[in-house]
Amino acid sequence: MSEVFEGYERQYCEVSASLFRKCTTASALDGEKKKQKLSEIQSGVEEAESLIRKMDLEARSLQPSVKAGLLAKLREYKSDLNNLKSELKRISAPNARQATREELLESGLADTLAASTDQRGRLMMTTERLNQSNDKIKESRRTILETEELGVSILQDLHQQRQSLLHAHTTVDMA
Repeated sequence: MSEVFEGYERQYCEVSASLFRKCTTASALDGEKKKQKLSEIQSGVEEAESLIRKMDLEARSLQPSVKAGLLAKLREYKSDLNNLKSELKRISAPNARQATREELLESGLADTLAASTDQRGRLMMTTERLNQSNDKIKESRRTILETEELGVSILQDLHQQRQSLLHAHTTVDMA
């Protein structure tokens, strides 16, 4: 593993642990002290983002065998940072209940959009199948009409042949 990556990783872990402690402390504070603590947390989040970007660049410059493991670690760190940002957002909201409500609504909206997209896909597939079935029915009707026309033509020919045979029979009987 790269020493540079390890250095960034160590710094990130320290910053991240510090930020989680500060979040816990900030949630208990009020007024100006809370604002000051939130400002410290925000600058720490920016520092953590910078460290993640540096680790990402360093990991991508390494050999593929090492890179895969480091990128997996980075995904975990990014997930942790996103959790930290959510916590910061929740703490900094004027009303904690309002923040929780908004978070639930956002997740519900995402679920609704995913379900809507899934339903739209199923609807489109079903519509396509209906259109195909409709086309098959039209083709079958056309074939039936052609067959019926052919049958009528054959019956007319047979009728004409019968008439010819009857006329010939009558002519032979008279002679």
